[in-house]
Amino acid sequence: MRQATVTRNTQETQITVALNLDGSGAAGLATGVPFLDHMLDQVARHGLFDLKVEAKGDVHVDAHHTVEDVGITLGQALAKALGDKRGVRRYGHAYVPLDEALSRVVIDLSGRPGLWFHVPFTRARVGEFDVDLVHEFFQGFVNHAMVTLHVDNLAGQNAHHQAETVFKAFGRALRMAVELDPRQGEALPSTKGVL
Repeated sequence: MRQATVTRNTQETQITVALNLDGSGAAGLATGVPFLDHMLDQVARHGLFDLKVEAKGDVHVDAHHTVEDVGITLGQALAKALGDKRGVRRYGHAYVPLDEALSRVVIDLSGRPGLWFHVPFTRARVGEFDVDLVHEFFQGFVNHAMVTLHVDNLAGQNAHHQAETVFKAFGRALRMAVELDPRQGEALPSTKGVL
């Protein structure tokens, strides 16, 4: 089983992420940020990952540190669960609609961190959640998962729908990228011989 558990403790947050890439979509989420829990549930369900996240952070200040550090810890867990990446498809993409909103996410398990994020949110907050933190989550994730990630919201009027399509598409694109390719066997999908 390709799985990993990572704990990250700082003076601002204490986070544990358990990730099983070959799961069934089960999630146990307690980040202290309800909207983030909702988004991570989408990632687990649509990625068919088993994902458990427990986080305690300085949410009395704001949710920034918790959201960013959950992204960082999830990225670390992904990198650990993937190991040397032998046999994976490497690339994944997904388009996901939700009513008027449509997002596209494309990922490369490249071994190089890069985020291209184009999500013109139509308002600054969804409930109490600052939508700027969506970018911070993905920046933390790519920096520690060592992946290239393109996130584009192509249409949307409702900021909740915009965010939800982004996270659903992320889950589905990541599911495709980490899937084992039977035609490839144990080979690395790279002419460099390393990812």
